[in-house]
Amino acid sequence: MARRHMTRVLGQGGDVDGATRKMFAAYGRYWAEVLWAREKRVPAMAAAVETVGIEYLQRARDEGAGLIYAVPHVGNWEVAATASVGIGVPVMAVAESLSNRRLSSWFVGLRSSFGIETVLAEPGRSLMKDLQGMVDRNGAAALLCDRDLRGRGVPVEFFGEKTTLPAGPVSLAMRSGAALLPVACFFLDGPGHRLVALPPIRLPEEGTRSERIAAGTQLVAAALEELIRMAPSQWHLLQPNWPSDRA
Repeated sequence: MARRHMTRVLGQGGDVDGATRKMFAAYGRYWAEVLWAREKRVPAMAAAVETVGIEYLQRARDEGAGLIYAVPHVGNWEVAATASVGIGVPVMAVAESLSNRRLSSWFVGLRSSFGIETVLAEPGRSLMKDLQGMVDRNGAAALLCDRDLRGRGVPVEFFGEKTTLPAGPVSLAMRSGAALLPVACFFLDGPGHRLVALPPIRLPEEGTRSERIAAGTQLVAAALEELIRMAPSQWHLLQPNWPSDRA
């Protein structure tokens, strides 16, 4: 599956095998960092984060309508929160509610050490209400959105093939008026990370709500492609993500 995804990004002429091996190494680094992280160690990790495009986050903060981060599974996305918190923008993220409650609690505690407030996707819980509350306080909702976990997403073209991606980032941006910012946090070759923020996505203003969500989600897909292509081998996507994968 990893080779299929690397082929989509690099094309048939790319070094797919080499990129796939590097991807597993990068995924291993992600887990090594996550398991090593402690609250007392996070400040040193935050100090080693380079930023590109941080001015887009600062401008959105100053506008005061809140921020939404559209994030791919690239590098170490937990570390990205330290740059946001560093400019005074608190972060809320959504996590799957696991059957193992102790493991869920561990993830919540881990993300808390990075400055991330976590809400669990549980039956009966209104995640949109929680996320809306964060952006209403001029904070940021961080949404990993390169996978359609629930299978109820919006059809898009993603790396040249039709699939679906979650509508949540665009829907929340339309409801709240918050800036929708594509963001990724890459590993550097040595210690440290590089946060890259792209300019805010200008959402369509014409058409029905569903048409605007569909067109906006396609813009998100294009922005995610741009971020992933910056370091394809750091894209940790091992699950089927296109209909042809499942077939």
